[in-house]
Amino acid sequence: MRINKIIITLLLFVNVSSAQSKKDYTAYVNPFIGTGGHGHTYPGPALPFGMIQPGPDTRLDGWDGCSGYHYTDSIIYGFSQTHLSGTGIEDYCDFLFMPTTGKPQFINKEYASPFQKKNEKASPGYYRTFLDKYKVNAEITTTKRAGLYRFTFPKTNQANIIIDLKHRDKVLESWVEIVNDREIKGYRKSSAWAKGQELYFHVRYNKPFKSYGIAVDDVLQTGIKKAKGKNIKLYIQFETTEQESILAQVAISAVDDLGALKNLNSERDGFNFAKTLSKAKLAWNNELAKIDAESTNKKQLTTFYTALYHSLLNPNLYMDVDGKYRGLDNKIHTAKDFEYYTVFSLWDTYRTENPLLALIDKKRTLDFIKTFLAMHQQGGLLPIWPLANEETFCMIGNHAIPVITDAYAKGIRGFDTKLALEAMKHAVNRKQFGISDYAKNGAVMADMDHDSASKTVEYAYDDWCIAQFAKMIGATEDYQTYITRAQNWKNVYDPTTQHIRARNNGGWWKPFDATEVNNNYTEGNSWHYSFSTQQDVNAHIDLMGGDKIYQSKLDELFTTKLGLTGRDQSDITGLIGQYAHGNEPSHHIAYLFNFTSHPEKTQFYINKIMNEQYHDQPDGLSGNEDCGQMSAWLVMSAMGIYPVSPGNNMYNIGTPWFKKMTVNLENGKKIVINAPAKNQSNYYIQGIKLNGKQYQKLFINYEDLANGGNLNFTLSATPDLKYLNSLQKPVMKITESLIVPNPIIDGPQETFKDKAMVNITSALPETEIYYTLDGTEPNEKSKKYAGEFEINNGLTIKAIAYKSGFKTSYVSTAIYQKITNNYTITINSDINKSFTGGGNDALIDGVRGAMNWRVGNRWQGVWGKDFEAVLDLGKLQKVNAVSIGALQDTQAWIIFPPETEFYTAGDDMNFKLVATVKSPTEANDYTIQIKELGTKINGDCRYIKIIAKNYGVLPAWHEGAGGLAHTFFDEITVK
Repeated sequence: MRINKIIITLLLFVNVSSAQSKKDYTAYVNPFIGTGGHGHTYPGPALPFGMIQPGPDTRLDGWDGCSGYHYTDSIIYGFSQTHLSGTGIEDYCDFLFMPTTGKPQFINKEYASPFQKKNEKASPGYYRTFLDKYKVNAEITTTKRAGLYRFTFPKTNQANIIIDLKHRDKVLESWVEIVNDREIKGYRKSSAWAKGQELYFHVRYNKPFKSYGIAVDDVLQTGIKKAKGKNIKLYIQFETTEQESILAQVAISAVDDLGALKNLNSERDGFNFAKTLSKAKLAWNNELAKIDAESTNKKQLTTFYTALYHSLLNPNLYMDVDGKYRGLDNKIHTAKDFEYYTVFSLWDTYRTENPLLALIDKKRTLDFIKTFLAMHQQGGLLPIWPLANEETFCMIGNHAIPVITDAYAKGIRGFDTKLALEAMKHAVNRKQFGISDYAKNGAVMADMDHDSASKTVEYAYDDWCIAQFAKMIGATEDYQTYITRAQNWKNVYDPTTQHIRARNNGGWWKPFDATEVNNNYTEGNSWHYSFSTQQDVNAHIDLMGGDKIYQSKLDELFTTKLGLTGRDQSDITGLIGQYAHGNEPSHHIAYLFNFTSHPEKTQFYINKIMNEQYHDQPDGLSGNEDCGQMSAWLVMSAMGIYPVSPGNNMYNIGTPWFKKMTVNLENGKKIVINAPAKNQSNYYIQGIKLNGKQYQKLFINYEDLANGGNLNFTLSATPDLKYLNSLQKPVMKITESLIVPNPIIDGPQETFKDKAMVNITSALPETEIYYTLDGTEPNEKSKKYAGEFEINNGLTIKAIAYKSGFKTSYVSTAIYQKITNNYTITINSDINKSFTGGGNDALIDGVRGAMNWRVGNRWQGVWGKDFEAVLDLGKLQKVNAVSIGALQDTQAWIIFPPETEFYTAGDDMNFKLVATVKSPTEANDYTIQIKELGTKINGDCRYIKIIAKNYGVLPAWHEGAGGLAHTFFDEITVK
């Protein structure tokens, strides 16, 4: 009965709200979209960019449990106060509340309850489910800083609420205190993604609880009101009548317990659930009304408005009502003229989410920039991926930079531009993540840092954004510096394969397979990064050999039948050929056809992606939501415009998704996008009008839309190439301070026997190359390269390239070592193609693998199988000892072999076991370490056989439980 009354109340509210706003946009939002598949979203209520996100937790760990919830689950552990939307790493889910009946339990699997999907409902600002085990109806709504729960119990004298401070993350310290018979406060410092997150809560109930109990290490204590430790839980108990509701209002603070209380007291509506919910829905309607999409297709509207909803959840307010916040220096600060935020997934969101907000939410975007600058001043660096009071350093690049540049280009002012430029320059000139290597060599080298190819192209993009910002504020010298560095993508462009490749030892990483997912690329392969030249598209086209070749390569990306190879990477989803819409590096690529003679393919693929990669069911996202980026792509693409190169004011034209869409700007102006012929078949553009006049471009500038405008599309089911190619194409090309790409020294990987051939080339035609063979720095007076040459001794080659009118290249360096032993080796195991060590002789070449196994190509890896190698010393001889170098990085699934067997044999190859060596450490030792696994021989032999057992299936204690372990080896040493 009570549930029916609630539903009627909600319906009445919807009708009233509809009457007031003429459209209830929240009716088109389904928070369950993205909670299935690999979307990693949560269904609990939150306000736009709100500080608290109360909601259900159904999963304690695992990649698909990053948000604490997955739609396929049928057990609920309780309701925690913070959740992450669509990340690829788990954290948050702080302070679990769980209503129960009967004797209180403190073990989560004991107090957890089954629930049924038919009883689960969610909408913006509201969540409800029914706990079958306890016959309790649980509802949640929220304000910015406080969640409001309504737990409706059956008649019982044991109506409990369990509060679990140990839930999910590793607890470093925590405490709880019973304030009075209605209030409880507590604190937790935890370690997960953020290694030292600090958070306080204060909860108040609408009636006194009759009793309580605090458990320390799951043992109930008597007569205490306070407790501290690493495993603190408690219960409070009420006596309830049939269908009596217990309401709990909980606020959080990262500052202190007083801050949590202030936040709680600032919520004036207290326990008025209906009023709080009404305001939450009003807040969401106000935000969602910024874009009015018109359609008779409810599924399409639900998909779109849920995407807009997800785009407006993050970043999260991280500031108390009095302006205080905990900074990245872990000190308390007060924001003077802005609101301070956290949860910036910038590697993802700079591409579309932040440009969307720069269009429809300039005020909040300014607060983001002021937050960035505060983080720079207090934490020492512009944010990369800040979570709560910590910088996680997750993902690559320095992508607060394009967010600031893009905002400034769109007229967002009111921040210290001198400080911003200083912060940008500091971010890209520090000694971290290969940045100093990049600045010195014009590229991150694979033998110096991992993810080198991806880092190089993304650092170059950030440099371009610095150049644009410097130019806008009149910093001419900085503009010249960074517009030059912005071209460093050319140093990792391989003209022979037409791909972005990792540079290694003066040349390329070998072997190369564009489909291979390996440590040269971040969550991707060469296909996904070979078009990451958004700042210099037309120069890329020229370097590749022109429009026809470039367009053909784009075609191949989308149409190849080749699948992914290399390591398993769960993030790479939503595949169309090798295009991966489920991960962000691909997001701009379909728009690149606009730069070619086949712009109709942009319209084809954008329409295809919108219709096939998004839908209105729980698995309606093709990959992680990533704090709004996945959804923001749909929101902007549905407008028919897209920011291929955030940091400038050009939107590429795609194809609209609705017959009509109105974007309501903060200045009161409207952008109206009309496509009256739009239907499932009609998505090819046959005419464009801007404000009633024929528009002759395949792009549109922000200035044309900033004060409103009418953009009209004539659509057809067939493309008109003659018309489309009559339109002016977008141009993204750096035309000054042009560079010569670094010379490519192509020889042996690092070592050779007897002799080797060396070839030196350039990606830029008609360059002159000069080189030295003695390790000295080359110049135009050095030997001029004339053709391939032979080497027969170890040496260092350095080369430099010149071309008139261009800036001289950086120096390329290759160091080659000659193998002086006469050993041969036979590997009787399948070596992982991503970890070959550089070839068959990797274990006897005299070059040792580094602790950072991701750099260079020196470790030989075997996955899930035993390793066997036979070493031939060439003749019978006295051997004192033999060993093989092995690496363990348990976090990365690389574990020492439990046993390694050593055999010897004479010329007859009749092998005899000499020794069995046990692992030098436990598998659950997470220290990254290199050990020599060896034994004494003290005898004559010619052949040595080594068999190393694979650890096998990873156990339950490992986050990759059920997967297979790797073993890594480098260098067999014979004494």
